[in-house]
This record gives sequence, structure tokens and C-alpha cells, in this order.
Amino acid sequence: MSISVAIVGATGNVGREILNILSDRKFPISRIAALASRKSVGSEVSFGDQSLKVKDLETFDFKNWDLALFAIGSESTKKYSSIATKSGCTVIDNSSLFRYDFNVPLVVPEVNPQDIYNYKNKNIIANPNCSTAQMVVALKPLHDVAKIKRVVVSTYQSVSGAGKAAMDELWLQTKGIYVPGQEVEPTNFTKQIAFNVIPHIDKFLPDGQTKEEWKMAAETKKILDSKIKVTATCVRVPVFVGHAESINIEFEKPMEETDAREILRNSESILVVDKLEDGGYISPIECVGDYNTFVSRIRQDTTIENGLNLWCVSDNLRKGAALNAVQIAELFIKKFKLN
Repeated sequence: MSISVAIVGATGNVGREILNILSDRKFPISRIAALASRKSVGSEVSFGDQSLKVKDLETFDFKNWDLALFAIGSESTKKYSSIATKSGCTVIDNSSLFRYDFNVPLVVPEVNPQDIYNYKNKNIIANPNCSTAQMVVALKPLHDVAKIKRVVVSTYQSVSGAGKAAMDELWLQTKGIYVPGQEVEPTNFTKQIAFNVIPHIDKFLPDGQTKEEWKMAAETKKILDSKIKVTATCVRVPVFVGHAESINIEFEKPMEETDAREILRNSESILVVDKLEDGGYISPIECVGDYNTFVSRIRQDTTIENGLNLWCVSDNLRKGAALNAVQIAELFIKKFKLN
């Protein structure tokens, strides 16, 4: 069966990546539309060996389209997702708008595929935050065996998570450091990002957390297990693509590092690269363009009972956004179109 698919926000980083992945994975498409704001109408985006002309989101008719993959901000999503769903088109949304809505499933297909059945409540499926998506992929198989009580995570998040303008800022600031007179002041970040790290992503909340840190806890509970306690420190680093996370896990039952390594090696969408030698681990630059979540530095935490540490890396534009959205679409047609 072939599916009609509209990509909303097709000219952005995530929208373009969605198009690449749909082509790479040979998604069964009968027709496809690339949609964006009026200023991008008439420009072209690549879809495999085709070039798609961008259409105006404002005037697009979603009637008789099966799926719309949204990769735009929450405000625009609020307006246009309603138009799409009222036309009978199912929305898979990358923004944060619906993630915490009780009536909208928040899905990572390797973790909670069963939740997709709840899409009928609003005809919407939400995609999680990029930092949460890769973490729960790594946590799920371990949780199934030894039940996780608490997670302490520190993230090292690339600038692509903040959009193209943020990537441009890192590039221009880096050049400006070496070229007198071409210095670039921060506009997308609160401080210089080039040759720096910034422990601040999204706005601050009254309790001292940032919204990004709160998201990781709230989304892990919704996707994986409401009883898991999560505390996060989210940091922006001068890397273009690829998020890394240092994760400390406390289990209810014993979990030996050798067992954890074997469990993860046999888990879907995970690659373990964990050698006790120079370079025996994966860094962000090595994960770019890959579909998998990489796990390294698996080791016992002897300071707590049943503790484990690991290092988790993934392409945030893929598993953290575009890939997960496409995987949701694949799961959707498997569950509701092909059975």
C-alpha cells in the first residue's frame, strides 16, 4: 500500500532530513508534498533523485492526504495541525506542543509502540525531545530486565538542536575568533558558543531547572515509566550535529556491566562500541548520518547499590527528530494500513 505524505517545514533542517530518510528507507509513498511558509514557495528541496517544489502551507488542502509530518514551531503547529486533522489527515508532530497532552501519544517506536493506538483521540502522534529520544532507547532494554529507579543525566547537545541560525552562529563566531574585525556577538545563545559550553537550554523555570531539563524528566516518565525519577543538566556545546549524554542509572535489581553490555548489544537500534582502549568509544562526529543510538563507556557505579554509568551518542537530527518521526509513520502504516 502506498501512502500520501505532506512534509510541513520541508525547508528546515529537520524537514530536509525527513525527506532524506523517507527516500533512504524507501517509504511507500504514492504522492508527496513539501510545504513551508510563503517566503519559501517555489524553492526546491531534494527527495531522493527528485526535486520537489515547495508549496504554500497557508493555502494547502490536507483533504485526502494520509499523513502530515510537522517540523515547524509550536505556534504554527497549533494552527495548521488543527486544519490537517479536521481534514482527516493524521499528524506526526516534532514540536513540543502536544508532548504533554494526556490525549496524545508520545512515541519512540523501539520503546512504547503500543501507545500509538491512542492517536485516534486527536489524530495526532507526538515526537519527543531530541535528548529524550536517544536516552530512552538506551534505557528501555535495561529497564525491562532490572527496573530503573533513578536516572542522573548530563547532556552535551549540538547547536543543530537550536536550528540553522544557531549552526550559522557557531560557524561565524569560530571564524571571527581568528579574523580580527569579524567577531560575532551572541544572538541565538545567551553567551558565545564557539570554544565554549553553555549550561542553559530553553527558559529557566521557578525551581531552577531549565525547560529542556524538565522535558527530559516528563517525557521519560510518559514514554518509559512514570515511576522513574530523572534529574538532568542540559548543556549546549560547540558541535554542529550529534548529541551526547553521560547517564548514571540506579536499578531496583543488580545489573552487572557485562550483562548490560550484552543486553544492549542485542537490542534494536543500538550499537555498542565499548573497548577499554584509546578511541574505544563513539563521539558525536562519528554518529552523524547514522540511524543507530551508540552506547559506550559502560561501567559499574560502585558509589550506589545497583548503579551503572554509560555514554550515549546519537545524530539528533535523525533519531532525535526526523528518523523517529519516520519510524512513527512506518509503525502507523504497519498497525493501521497494512494489517
